[in-house]
Amino acid sequence: MLIIKSLNTIIISMMFGFTILILFITGFLEFPSVSSSSSSSLLPSSSLTGYKITAKRTIDPFVDLVGAFKKWDSEVGCSQFREKHKFVRNRSTSCLQNVNGEIDCKALKMNHVSVLVKGWTWIPDNLDNMYSCRCGLTCLWTKSPVLADKPDVLLFETTTPPFQRREGDPLRAYMDLEAERKRSGVEDIFIGYHANDDVQATYAGSLFHNNRNYHVSPYKNKDILVYWSSSRCLPRRNKLAKELLSLLPHHSFGKCLNNVGGLDMALSMYPECSNNPSLAPKWWDHLHCSMSNYKFVLAIENTMIDSYVTEKLFYALDSGAIPIYFGAPNVLEFVPPNSIIDGSKFSSMEELASYVKALANDPVAYAEYHAWRRCGVLGNYGNTRAASLDTVPCRLCEVVSRKGGRKA
Repeated sequence: MLIIKSLNTIIISMMFGFTILILFITGFLEFPSVSSSSSSSLLPSSSLTGYKITAKRTIDPFVDLVGAFKKWDSEVGCSQFREKHKFVRNRSTSCLQNVNGEIDCKALKMNHVSVLVKGWTWIPDNLDNMYSCRCGLTCLWTKSPVLADKPDVLLFETTTPPFQRREGDPLRAYMDLEAERKRSGVEDIFIGYHANDDVQATYAGSLFHNNRNYHVSPYKNKDILVYWSSSRCLPRRNKLAKELLSLLPHHSFGKCLNNVGGLDMALSMYPECSNNPSLAPKWWDHLHCSMSNYKFVLAIENTMIDSYVTEKLFYALDSGAIPIYFGAPNVLEFVPPNSIIDGSKFSSMEELASYVKALANDPVAYAEYHAWRRCGVLGNYGNTRAASLDTVPCRLCEVVSRKGGRKA
């Protein structure tokens, strides 16, 4: 009996050891590697990252962004990144309207729709155009009552539409992209940033980027990690920014928490970012160019509610920096996979600051945040761009056509 028990013990031990070996070989178990370097960093794992780093790396406070890309290519590469994120490449989301799919052409009652934009609006003038839309529909979008002498719809933004609409009058469209997203109460069509609105308009379009200097620096600031600029000093946003920035080397431009000695110091630091030296500089002229010199850009929304993801995030994303974002809880539904740091996912500002510092000293891990762009993995970001203000003319005209325009 004793011999049998001993044999059973030996067999069970061997089976357990064999199981551990199989798990290790197949990658289900990872043992931390031993580094002979005394200067090493361990990036903290976090639910917001698209990858998990468990092995120590030698600290490398790199400045050459292209050099970081090359290191990432040799250690990781696009094939691995695409495989890792293959399930988000064409994933749909309830946060975005489906604007790329086919529509029921038979539901359109008009072949041509004209939109007259009324009153003052921040919508760029270069949105004015004649558009060729789906199903052969044409769409005139203009601020000119001469070109649209008999419009099918009137678009209001800063003014309230007429309270009454008589038979044969144009439809009334009202747009509000601010956080409160208040309807006028008298519109026939509402345009907002939410998927539940009649027409969704995200902030991810190119029309928000007019008249900028788009030079992107190939080198990152080695000692100053974070860029922040704000001139609307909201108490909650200031408090949050001050709490994080006190833990990280940063440059704060704008009126709020300015630590660079003036509002236009960015042009003194980065003269190549001047848009037109003969004109007085405006704060937005050099925004993208200045951001590109930093590894991180702090982006804090005025209001933190679902789907309210503004240009603050997309400016940083387009500049070649990594956004540190505080805002919409569902922000990851609007951006490329592994492209931003969602500050709300960390248990404390200290934990977030430690992660940012470690990332700044690891060129491979840092480059992973840019892999979406270099490998063409957009996730929902393609839909976010497609649902932007850039495409509102055609999408509004389609709604008007389905309603029948003046005959509605």
